[in-house]
Amino acid sequence: MEMKVLAKEFIFDCKVRDLAPRTVRNYEKQLDYFVRFLAESQGVKQLEDLKPIHIKQFIAMLQEKKNKPSYVNDLLKAVKVLCRYAFDEGYVPELITKKVKNVKEPKVLIHTFSDDEIVRMVQFYDGNDYLSIRNRLMLMMLFDTGLRISEIMNLKPEQIRQGYFSIYGKGRKERVVPQNAIVGKWMMKYERAKESYFQYKNAEDYYFLSKNGKRLTQEAVSKFMKKAGKAVGVNPLVRVSPHTARHTFAHQELKNGLDLYSLSRLLGHESVSITQRYLEAIRDEQILTSAKKTGVLANL
Repeated sequence: MEMKVLAKEFIFDCKVRDLAPRTVRNYEKQLDYFVRFLAESQGVKQLEDLKPIHIKQFIAMLQEKKNKPSYVNDLLKAVKVLCRYAFDEGYVPELITKKVKNVKEPKVLIHTFSDDEIVRMVQFYDGNDYLSIRNRLMLMMLFDTGLRISEIMNLKPEQIRQGYFSIYGKGRKERVVPQNAIVGKWMMKYERAKESYFQYKNAEDYYFLSKNGKRLTQEAVSKFMKKAGKAVGVNPLVRVSPHTARHTFAHQELKNGLDLYSLSRLLGHESVSITQRYLEAIRDEQILTSAKKTGVLANL
């Protein structure tokens, strides 16, 4: 079986399984890169000729080009799911990537927003116009729900329930996320402003909209978030982004005593092991502060 035929069949299977369009596009681009490498550099065009050494050569080539370990592992993930598909479909007698290990990634300390920075960023948008109220509410939700930016951008009115949000995350898996009373209050303000603003304009069926009634882009959200961060003087070590807000949410919940399993459910992670990575990023001073409160002698 030709590798390019296998890749094409796998992509079709991804679409049949209704994977997110972005995921499918990424797999398609990554596997095209891999298949071209095999044919041009290794002389491998048939699945039957593919060996673990060829995949390791692919990894070595990526490393020689000074790619980050995270990028290499992301490409390797696509290769592994392709090989898993070939094995599950019975095209090969054994899993080719069984002994191919991921590249070791350095642990990165992720600096999160302080309580004061969260308050000042949210309060930065204090106007009564549609865009100011929208921006303020989106910042509140990013910090208070831990939702992915894509989940907030794709949020539709029917996903908003009394006291919670019904969220469709990665793999279209549904989960529920609580709705804070303060967030609920600002949602009412936003909905009034939205109804008035789009009274005589065409608007798409998304909860949060651009000034032109279109679905928001990630770039637009990042832009108004960075503007707030710069204006209120966020610590330069903190990367002002929606994903950092998600990390901040995770840290705050853990510090406030939420158990790891519940946090994993709220974040929409496939397993608790993914959520544990958030634990590794908690700064030393946060651990010291928590440890002082739970010290053995102090609690006798």
